[in-house]
Amino acid sequence: MEERRGTTKRQTWISTGRGPILISGPCSAETEEQTLETSKRLAATGKVDFIRAGIWKPRTRPGSFEGVGEKGLPWMQKVKEETGLPVTIEVAKAEHVELSLKHGIDMLWIGARTTVNPFAVQEIADALKGVDIPVLIKNPINADLALWIGSTERLIQSGLKRVGAIHRGFSNLGERKYRNRPQWQLAIAYRDAMPEIPLINDPSHICGKRELLLHISQKAMDLDFDGLMLESHIDPDNAWSDSAQQVTPESLNALIESIVVREPQFSDNADHRVLDQLREKINHIDDELFNLLHNRMQVARDIGAFKKANNITILQKARWNKILEKGKKYAHLHGLSELFIQNYLRAVHDESITQQEHVMNEE
Repeated sequence: MEERRGTTKRQTWISTGRGPILISGPCSAETEEQTLETSKRLAATGKVDFIRAGIWKPRTRPGSFEGVGEKGLPWMQKVKEETGLPVTIEVAKAEHVELSLKHGIDMLWIGARTTVNPFAVQEIADALKGVDIPVLIKNPINADLALWIGSTERLIQSGLKRVGAIHRGFSNLGERKYRNRPQWQLAIAYRDAMPEIPLINDPSHICGKRELLLHISQKAMDLDFDGLMLESHIDPDNAWSDSAQQVTPESLNALIESIVVREPQFSDNADHRVLDQLREKINHIDDELFNLLHNRMQVARDIGAFKKANNITILQKARWNKILEKGKKYAHLHGLSELFIQNYLRAVHDESITQQEHVMNEE
């Protein structure tokens, strides 16, 4: 991962001066030996800025490995002493915060299962009042932007000066490719709402499998994220939790070296002029699209009037299925994402129904 020269206001506290930060370590601290060995090999790459490990592991179902708990905290102290790198762990309640501070943990993060509960986040925020420590907060499991923003605000209102966010994707029952669907638009919307908050991407929890890590990591860098959190283990296949998404420290090193970090700013005015011209073309195309959508909705209203006059229901399932099938074929033919076309058609279809409902309900 190359150094990025440009800086932004949001990077003031999290920046190392070497470009995007890298947080790595095992999903779970399993044994002292495993935690130390993984950390030392990560430190040897020269690319890691923080060592992470799960001490308490909130799991979906009872009986799963839920972390070694408090006895793992001295292991993290030893990691810090022997690698010289700062360490970070997940906390889920006030007791975790107190124990972490007692053992000199350098940075905390709040997990997705905790972010969904405002009471839990407030408890952590209250426990951190008067404490100067960086805290990152993951997006909630569900795709609720307001909940993510609100949790961040709770931390800021507690007096914390160094607050960051982690985008780890969102749970979706129908998802097949990823463990958690990225829904990049929500991460971008979060950044728009909280422009001064550093945003880290967590490819491990988005992907759920190591083969996709490079693709997601590169996309995060192309979207100007401030860093990555990637899980690493000395023996990933035999890890006690999330084995499929972890990589060895050496594989992590190769992955990071494959990522291209592009400049967030222009090097000269000539580059800026070229992009301005291309953006102007986009503006003209958007104007045409908006006009076409206006015309399409006028036709939808005409159809609504016809249905009203002939006492026909608004939703015509067979017609809608034909539109979806046509859209899929168009996507494949023109190199577009099938999901994008489906989302576009659903949005247009929903608005068409709304327009027809207005016509049907007119007196």
